[in-house]
Amino acid sequence: MPWASPLPRLPWGWPGMKAVITTGVFVTTLWNLRCFLNLSEVSGEAPKHTEPLVVLVWEWPSKQVPNISGDTCHELYGIAGCWLTTERQLLGRADVVVFPHARLQPGRDRLPKKRPPGQNWVWVSLESPSNTKALAGWNQTFNWVMTYRRDSDIFIPYGKLVPNRSATVNIPAKTNLVSWVISNYHRTQKRAEVYKNLSRYLHVNIYGKANKKPLCKDCLLPTTSKSKFYLAFENSIHQDYITEKLWRNSLMAGTVPVVLGPPRANYEQFVPADSFIHVDDFGSLAELATFLKTMNSSRYRQFFAWQKKYSVKLYADWRERICTICTVYPSLPRGRVYPDLESWFNT
Repeated sequence: MPWASPLPRLPWGWPGMKAVITTGVFVTTLWNLRCFLNLSEVSGEAPKHTEPLVVLVWEWPSKQVPNISGDTCHELYGIAGCWLTTERQLLGRADVVVFPHARLQPGRDRLPKKRPPGQNWVWVSLESPSNTKALAGWNQTFNWVMTYRRDSDIFIPYGKLVPNRSATVNIPAKTNLVSWVISNYHRTQKRAEVYKNLSRYLHVNIYGKANKKPLCKDCLLPTTSKSKFYLAFENSIHQDYITEKLWRNSLMAGTVPVVLGPPRANYEQFVPADSFIHVDDFGSLAELATFLKTMNSSRYRQFFAWQKKYSVKLYADWRERICTICTVYPSLPRGRVYPDLESWFNT
């Protein structure tokens, strides 16, 4: 019995042209793949991460855990190939495990006993060093840090300015001079001292739990927007520690922030120099008070010039922050562990 060709034949006995082309493409593809694999071996390049990155959040940072079923990062933020989970039974499959400091229990007995090869652990905190305790117990534990500091492996600011095309300035109507929303007032804090001395020269409208005038979530911005100036005083002073007090309570509300925090130069790495007033700009609080009280409308409008080019993006959803891990994952350092987390954070 004659041997039968697996390829279709034309009437005069030659293989079909379509089959010949298909075979040629297949052989060429195999050859290119072989060359690529050999090149990767020679160059030492790491293979690309082709499967979805699995990010296990050991315990959700906030008390209320949102719905993260499905392709959350892609559906909400357009970040593809990133899967979030809180299911600890998936520890063995996770590429990254996230540990929010605020939810860490003292001692390592509540952490996984073993770390699968290639898995990276992330320490997360949005609090300042002054409000972050018990760091010494976590030395030689985490591969990456995720904080508000720009030198973090994964940078998660409280907010930022993003370009827009509106080219308009929107200044809400003003009914008073200065306001301040404060929940935790401690006399030992510098902001308490500055407020006490500043209030000798001008009246400050105070809201929040500390003054028994709490504001509902939807009442905050409409309230602070009525003031010409807002006291964006941080609870502690540290590098890059610039919180929602600047981004939400003042800039987003349409009022001019009077800031107390890191030096002016640090603020200017986040926002334009003419968009805020720094307490350190003045030789005394009396001078600051006079500057605020005597400002004319033309000078006041200059503080809002940034609105012609930018708008405020506020980071308030932990899902977005954690999805950020996937966007920077390819560029993060491998094989590193923070030997002294406390020293790094307190620097």
